Amino acid sequence: MNSKTLLYILKRILLAILTIWIVITITFFVMHAIPGGPFLSEKAITPSAQAALEAKYGLDKPLAQQYFTYLKDVLRFDFGPSLKMRGQMVTDIIIDGLKTSAVLGLVGAVLAGVFGIVLGSVAALRRNKLVDKIIMVVTTAFVSMPSFIMGSLLLVLFTVTWMILPANGTTWQGLILPIITLSLYPMAYITRLTRSSMLDVLGQDYIRTAKAKGVSPVKIIFGHALKNSLIPVITYFGPMLAYIVTGSLVVEKIFAVPGIGRAFINSITNRDYPMVMGTTIVLAVLIVVMNLVSDILYKVVDPRINLE
Repeated sequence: MNSKTLLYILKRILLAILTIWIVITITFFVMHAIPGGPFLSEKAITPSAQAALEAKYGLDKPLAQQYFTYLKDVLRFDFGPSLKMRGQMVTDIIIDGLKTSAVLGLVGAVLAGVFGIVLGSVAALRRNKLVDKIIMVVTTAFVSMPSFIMGSLLLVLFTVTWMILPANGTTWQGLILPIITLSLYPMAYITRLTRSSMLDVLGQDYIRTAKAKGVSPVKIIFGHALKNSLIPVITYFGPMLAYIVTGSLVVEKIFAVPGIGRAFINSITNRDYPMVMGTTIVLAVLIVVMNLVSDILYKVVDPRINLE
């Protein structure tokens, strides 16, 4: 690794830290600017009880003081206690949710990547043939269909009509439908990316030269065309992995999956400030890190790329 690459990585890390700080700042002040409070939904709460709760969690202090106190806690990876799930720390809730969301995300991302690249390659090599047209029609439908529609459709078919799989995502059988739902859209998108990129690569001069020299079709496809056509896929794969790992909010809600997505939705509706902040920071960190990893992988896939 040369000095230019190290300097680029250092710049990206500093930019990542700045981005995360901006996300924390905006989320913090927006959450506190919304009218109401986290304890107004408590049954028959008296003003004195509400004031006691606010004092207990430090919400009675000036907003600027709360902000700088929170930044100090974040640096120690301490997101504070949940305001609604009494006796539980936000960090523990997020870790428990990520255990399930990570399984959904990693398995869904692998399925989307493998099937997307394979189908995209097949479509490119069989351009304008029946197989290509079928793949394009199916992937267009998957890209156009929102995840809550796809999830509801799978739920009706496999749970209500055929009664093959459970509706609750608390067992490994119950995670099958959420994984399929999460992977269909990125799989379709990767298929289209791979197809268009491979068609462009197959039209390059060095591919025609390799064919003229008698290089085997297998070596041309896997040694040259496929490798060079994966750069757009890598660009998409990093942010996609971060998004899936943190869990689709709607999908986890539909299938009652106890992941970080469902916890995030509940924290918003309950005005649980620390939980909202914690999950937002985790999502921001994952997206920033995955983008950085994607940029570095460019150099691995294509050494001709210069990182500036």
